Amino acid sequence: MLLYALDLSLASEDGFEQVKAFLASPLAKLVSWGLLSALLYHLVAGVRHLIMDMGIGETLEGGKLGSKIVIAVSAVLIVLAGVWVW
Repeated sequence: MLLYALDLSLASEDGFEQVKAFLASPLAKLVSWGLLSALLYHLVAGVRHLIMDMGIGETLEGGKLGSKIVIAVSAVLIVLAGVWVW
């Protein structure tokens, strides 16, 4: 769907305006925010796993603390992404 929108926006000025109007709708913004939220959580959790691969936070207590940090950092980034999208 995004490739179609890119093709349409590059085809003509009218196509660009159509895509721009569609992406300004609340539903499109909500979907964009949802996708960004999933990607941001995945990114933060991936960084946590990279840190664990270095031997940091491999204990049970470290794992619990790491998961809390992932949720907190992800929540902040998701809110910032929401502000950016809306």
